[in-house]
Amino acid sequence: MRFIVVFIATFLCINQPALLIAGETKVVKAQSKRGVTQPFLFVVPDKPKAGVVLFVGGDGVLKLSDYGKISGNKNNFFVRTYRKFAEQGLMVALVDIPSDKKKGALFRLSKNHAQDISAVIKVMTKKADVPIWLVGTSMGSLSAASVGLKKQAKVAGMVLTASVSRPGKGKGLKKLTAKYPDGVAGLNLQKFKKPALIVSHTEDSCKVSPPADAAKIKAKLSNSPRVEVVLLEGGKDTKSDVCKGLSRHGFFGIEDKAVKKIVNFIAR
Repeated sequence: MRFIVVFIATFLCINQPALLIAGETKVVKAQSKRGVTQPFLFVVPDKPKAGVVLFVGGDGVLKLSDYGKISGNKNNFFVRTYRKFAEQGLMVALVDIPSDKKKGALFRLSKNHAQDISAVIKVMTKKADVPIWLVGTSMGSLSAASVGLKKQAKVAGMVLTASVSRPGKGKGLKKLTAKYPDGVAGLNLQKFKKPALIVSHTEDSCKVSPPADAAKIKAKLSNSPRVEVVLLEGGKDTKSDVCKGLSRHGFFGIEDKAVKKIVNFIAR
């Protein structure tokens, strides 16, 4: 599989010294078999012990420049924390939308999306032969679950945070609700046979991701050899819409705690 490195760590390290802690950082455009490129921000620490593919919420758009600047979803949980995963020894792929600009909830559930992410995983395992985990937040939980089911042989497990389990009929969600009224919980999760972690905030007041539904998602993962639910508490006062990143939904103020729970589960 060919891939194009369009940006190397030097510029980022000069302009963002904090990235030196995380390791080599670059923007990569993986070549998908369906003829598009799949861009992602790639962080590789020394001797990574595992890798994570991070799926942001919302429309999934990062507007990732060739110089590594992120202009979209800037307050998303994973945009705020991807360096923290690398600092814990994990290789990180923070994914943007593909070059044909496909996005949205139903695209997250498509074979094309899974094929694009498969190209990302190939780049990662070529760099370091370590287990790869799919980690999604909010709408990104749809990506993690769907790709995990379709490309199960390529991944070690998945992590679903602030999972969309009641999409409703908000903007861009009517078609998703028509097919999957239970969101992530409506997928064939019983076919997933790898470890899975579900993380929610007890005070998440976003209507699409009630924390009470974490138990329902766990029940669907009936064939997972190891499935756990983590319910986090606390944080800072909300500074965004309750379904955006700077809220309980985005683990605002408890980022370190949330990342540590995920990393510890992966490390077991």
